[in-house]
Parts: sequence; C-alpha cells; structure tokens
Amino acid sequence: MIIKNTPFKRVTIIGVGLMGGSLGLALKKRGLAREVVGLAYRQSSLVQAIKNKAIDVAFTDPQKAVRNSDMVILAAPVDSIIKILPTIAPHIKRGCVVTDVGSTKSEIVETGEKVLPVPGFFVGAHPLVGSEKKGADYSSADLFEGGTCIMTPTEATNQIAKEKVKYLWTKVGSKVCIVTPEKHDEILAYVSHLPHLLAYGLIDVIPQEFLEYGSTGLKDTTRIASSSPQIWNDICLANSKNVIKSLDETIKRLGEIRNSILNSDDKGLLALFTKAKEKRDGLQ
Repeated sequence: MIIKNTPFKRVTIIGVGLMGGSLGLALKKRGLAREVVGLAYRQSSLVQAIKNKAIDVAFTDPQKAVRNSDMVILAAPVDSIIKILPTIAPHIKRGCVVTDVGSTKSEIVETGEKVLPVPGFFVGAHPLVGSEKKGADYSSADLFEGGTCIMTPTEATNQIAKEKVKYLWTKVGSKVCIVTPEKHDEILAYVSHLPHLLAYGLIDVIPQEFLEYGSTGLKDTTRIASSSPQIWNDICLANSKNVIKSLDETIKRLGEIRNSILNSDDKGLLALFTKAKEKRDGLQ
C-alpha cells in the first residue's frame, strides 16, 4: 500500500545487511518512504531483506536501483562506498540526495563531492550504532532509536540536502551532531576504531589454551573482536593517520603502566588507575 504525504517517494539503500536492513525497516515503520529499494550483489541478501520486509524492491544492478530515487543511502563498507559512487553518479536524477553510513568520512565525502553531478547533494553521515553481528537477519527497525548520528556537511553542501538528511536521522530516533569530515575521523579513531583494535590485539595475544578460563570480563572486553575483519581492515586503511596516532598514544600509556609495575611504583600505578576509573565512571 502506498503511504500518502511521505517525505520521500523512493529511497534506495545500497547494502542491505545489518545497517541497511535496519534503515529500511525504520523508514517503513515511520512512514518516511513510499518505496524502499535495495541493492546488493548477493541474491541471498536481497531475498532475506525482502523476507524481513526491509525493502520493497530488489536489484543487483546499480543503474536500475538508483533510477528515479529521491534519496540514495550507501550502507556498505567504506571501501565499497568509495568504489560504487562513480558507478551510480551518472544515473542519479537531478535533485536526488546521496548520503552514507560509513565509519570514516574524509575520503567518502571527498569522493562523493567529486563524482556527483551536483556535489552539494552528497551529505556524509555516520550513525553511531551497530553490533558485532552482521547480515539482514539481525536488522531492527529500532536500531537507531536513542542513538547518535554524526553528519559531516561541508561548505559545498546544499542546505536543502543537509536538512533532508537531518530530518531522516531525527525521524528514525537519532540525535544529530554536526562536525567536519576531518574531525569525525579524528574522534572515531579514539572512541571506535582504537577499541576495536585493542580487542583484536588482546584476544590474539592470549594463548589458545588459556581461553577456556576466560570469564565475563574477557568476553565483555573482546566482544567487538567478533566484528568483520574485512570491514575493520578497510576502516584502518581509510583512517590510517588518526588510527596510528591513537595507537601510538595507547602504546605510550601502556609503557607507563609497564614502568610503574617494573619499578614497584604503587603510587604512580594507583594514580593512573584512579584517573582512568574516574573518566570511565563519567561515561554516559
């Protein structure tokens, strides 16, 4: 059934996994689109998205998927977003807003503004929600409810396009924050990318035969190491400068802890742990 008075007649979601599938469900639940089109290269993903009612129409052809859409949302890994933008650009209708949910922003925004016929109609976005799970099976219409979405418009961004993207994220339940693409990548290197790398490193350094003794603390700390290796490979390479900086500072801090232990510096160790605890206790 066609919903009347919806803000978007046709929305195309490129990538119908956890994020794309959840966004499709959220758009449909809140009556934000008359028709939701899904694009994926794996037929099984499209079948599952149709079954879950996350999308109405499915395509494996990018040209057909974006045709006559009012908004195109790139819900794919960072590297895939950058690669597909030049492919879809010639087939996007005039006035179509293009946005994304990528975990890094500088390269994506630069590419979007470079290849689109009207550069100002690309608006970078990144909802700070998700799971170590992936795939349409884990999609939820309420995934974005109560979350935060960072938008990264630039001086070239069209004001109408910006407001449409902000409206979308507000309506699916997210609080919207606006920063530059460069600032986004610096922030995420610390609050998201670094924790994932530490989780990967921690679980890798533990001898296999010790893992059976790991309890809740270890499982909680390393949960995100179950995330897609390919996705995090792409994120690290796309945001390498900021990721390396955050890693260098972490190595320096671990070195301070090591030295305190080596020198039996209980006061220095306690001070560092106390400061860290106070910071963590203030995390909302």
